Amino acid sequence: MVVLEFSIFPLDKGESLSEYVAHSLDIVDSSGLDYQCHAMGTILEGEYDQVMDVVKRCFERMAADCRRIECSIKFDYRQGYQGRLKGKVARVEERLGRPVRK
Repeated sequence: MVVLEFSIFPLDKGESLSEYVAHSLDIVDSSGLDYQCHAMGTILEGEYDQVMDVVKRCFERMAADCRRIECSIKFDYRQGYQGRLKGKVARVEERLGRPVRK
């Protein structure tokens, strides 16, 4: 399984980009994959082809309206493990002995 974090946004649409981010989140949500949205991006969990397909569809949707797009992607692959989206944070919380702010 892959835990993938990405951020995608247009560079040619001014300061407020929530409209374009919302298009991407609609694609992410409809994918059926486990995900978390945060202030600077989105984290997905799934098989490599699944998560990369979501990023591709987000790019294609944004490219329909935007002439310049920036996207950053990083991922962590670990064979045989799933549920890491929440599990990685839970293990840190166990070591701390308290929840972290989310």
